[in-house]
Amino acid sequence: MSTSSLSPEPAARRSARRPELLAAAAATFTVVMWASAFVSIRSAGSAYSPGALALGRLLAGALTLGVIWAVRREGLPPRAAWPGIAVSGLLWFGVYMVVLNWGEQQVDAGTAALLVNMGPILVALLGSRLLGDPLPPRLLAGMAVSFAGAIAVGFSMSGEGRASVLGVALCLIAAVGYAAGVVAQKPALGSASALQVTTFGCLVGAVLCLPFAGQLVDELGRAPASATLNMLYLGVFPTALAFTTWAYALARTTASRMGATTYAVPALVVVMSWLALDEVPGAVTLAGGALCLAGVAVARSRPRGRAEAVPAPAPSGK
Repeated sequence: MSTSSLSPEPAARRSARRPELLAAAAATFTVVMWASAFVSIRSAGSAYSPGALALGRLLAGALTLGVIWAVRREGLPPRAAWPGIAVSGLLWFGVYMVVLNWGEQQVDAGTAALLVNMGPILVALLGSRLLGDPLPPRLLAGMAVSFAGAIAVGFSMSGEGRASVLGVALCLIAAVGYAAGVVAQKPALGSASALQVTTFGCLVGAVLCLPFAGQLVDELGRAPASATLNMLYLGVFPTALAFTTWAYALARTTASRMGATTYAVPALVVVMSWLALDEVPGAVTLAGGALCLAGVAVARSRPRGRAEAVPAPAPSGK
């Protein structure tokens, strides 16, 4: 058999894998940006109250997304996508960002890790119930390993171990808001593009946070430039760009697998805190980060010979 007769198969295989590789790259960019957000929040959160920080971040994100959306001329999302956009905008962009900022001021890092990292587990449960997502043993085992690692990282980086009933409640609300927002966003991506869903979801969240506008204006005048720059960074990169790449990847896999991917964030936070803040991690912290990454690898793996059905790409909206 000639070499030329064998060439079309590898080319076809590479073409078939291209959407999967692009989705993996988008998910990787998202988790790196979300991990960097924790470092920036430490600076911005010392000068801005939770609601003001959330509003400033969302306004910067909405402005960035609005410019990209206008340049690409994608138009308004179709009517079928609006329920999912509205719910994800209210619960994930709005409620989640405010209560998470607030809750992490009330509890220590370990308690926050325990509660907030229930989010991916709730995504899997809600996705199975409402979206029909499969829950294969590998996914469940990987999430269990990553969850244990996230808790180890959180407790090892905790300070005085403080916690309050209010803080616990806020972190639980954040976890539920994140999970419900992701599950609501998934159907919207069946009829609207990732950019449309993210742009208008961010705008909904910004409108919800407008009651904090007075605080934001007042604190802008007193905050150091570094805190304000970190707030703007949060809006442009971890919000505008990373939420868009998240939506792109989510449109091409299940909500459960995407939720499991976010367990890589605690491990990346350890590395970034080490490099940016000179916080040298201990043995437990490093072991927890390794567990997080190992769990993600297990959760996203597939048995040999079994290909995952990849949904068709969402319409461009043009």
